Amino acid sequence: MQDMTKAQPAASAATAADAATQGGGLDRFFKLTDRGTTIGRELMAGATTFAAMAYIIAVNPAIMSNAGMDRADLVSATALAAIFGSVLMGLSANLPLAVAPAMGSNVIFTYVIVKQMGMPWQGALAMVAFTGVLFLILSLTKLRERAAKDVPETLKIGIQAAVGTLIVFIALRGAGFIVANPSTYVSMGSLRNPPVILTLAGLLLTPVLVARRVPGALIISIAVLTLIGLFVPGANGKMVTSMPQTLLSWPRWPTSTFMALDVGYLFSHFLIALPLLFYFLCAEFFSTLGTLIGVTGAANLRRPDGSIPNATAVFATDATASIAGPLLGTSVVTAYIESITGVQAGGRTGLTSLTVAAFFCLALFFWPVFVIIPPQATAPALVMVGVLMMQGFARVDMTDLATAVPIVLMLLVTVLTNNLINGMALGTLSYIALELAFGRGGKIPGMVWGLGVVFIAYAVVTAQIF
Repeated sequence: MQDMTKAQPAASAATAADAATQGGGLDRFFKLTDRGTTIGRELMAGATTFAAMAYIIAVNPAIMSNAGMDRADLVSATALAAIFGSVLMGLSANLPLAVAPAMGSNVIFTYVIVKQMGMPWQGALAMVAFTGVLFLILSLTKLRERAAKDVPETLKIGIQAAVGTLIVFIALRGAGFIVANPSTYVSMGSLRNPPVILTLAGLLLTPVLVARRVPGALIISIAVLTLIGLFVPGANGKMVTSMPQTLLSWPRWPTSTFMALDVGYLFSHFLIALPLLFYFLCAEFFSTLGTLIGVTGAANLRRPDGSIPNATAVFATDATASIAGPLLGTSVVTAYIESITGVQAGGRTGLTSLTVAAFFCLALFFWPVFVIIPPQATAPALVMVGVLMMQGFARVDMTDLATAVPIVLMLLVTVLTNNLINGMALGTLSYIALELAFGRGGKIPGMVWGLGVVFIAYAVVTAQIF
């Protein structure tokens, strides 16, 4: 009996090796046998990852269209950016990492850069592309290691939590769940309003699906709420969800957004754009780093010394995709933490990423459906994204004022003023002031001092103090 038990794993390993070997060139290129996987397992992992992150095809256009961009073109740009990034990641890094336009950065792009600062979306695209170039330079040099070391954990967590909170607020406001109130400034929408009830139902349904680990929980939530919206009357007398003219159509090229960058505007307003360049650079770098650590750890792909294989290729791919994304017409492109779902399904190589790209290709044919998804359907998914962005609080020592005050200021000021730069500025300056007050001025990294100067200069320029 004992011998039979030992024989079973050996037989399974032999079967996996035989199946992988049948892949021939695929097995050699992606090292399927070396990583103990098969073509079938990689395809299943890719399908699982796509299901977990497919919500971005609906959410990203819904957000960025508020900047004045064509929503149908944004659906195509989103899918094409994901295809480009995921294919490049699979072929160059050979890791099961899927790539797509980043949540958080699209909100800052739309509501901070375009709607608040008044920058045309063409100039904003140029700024994102310029950030990608900087990130690529950092990725190919040792500077990225220094950047990762110099930015304090307090500021990283504060910025991420502030963006997460802003996402939640904007999502609920866009769905009509939060409305203006002359007495309290904001209040909850009336429950006599059917769209508010639909959003409330989604806020209850979506976390349950996520908590129950339902595959593709967010996209399922969006689909269910969109279908229900076909029968829910809106404020204008029409249904919340408009009936699409067709379910399938030939993919459309993002004509209005492709190569629409305004580089001249970026450089003529460079000082004003500088704080946001820092945000995009940090968001892109640390998001990718965290995803890379999480996914390779879950897949048991780290080397014995703890290093990550092909890390430089991952960062270079992420940066290149963030240059290609704005050329297509979307914001920062990054590796998705949802890739862990594919790893849990057995994904171990870049073939998983190529499978994700194939599903995004298929999604291009369904763009008429993604265009009609209402904000009431995307709001609950955005709330969950915002919640996940606040998980860094678990690593925060709130008894240390030098840690607690900057984070709280970043979060509250960002949301209450609806301005990320205000939050980042007060959080950074308070961090410097408190570190000095505690006699730890010598431990403040040079990058933080520089960032403090940038924020002061930004305030002087925008407020025209002098």
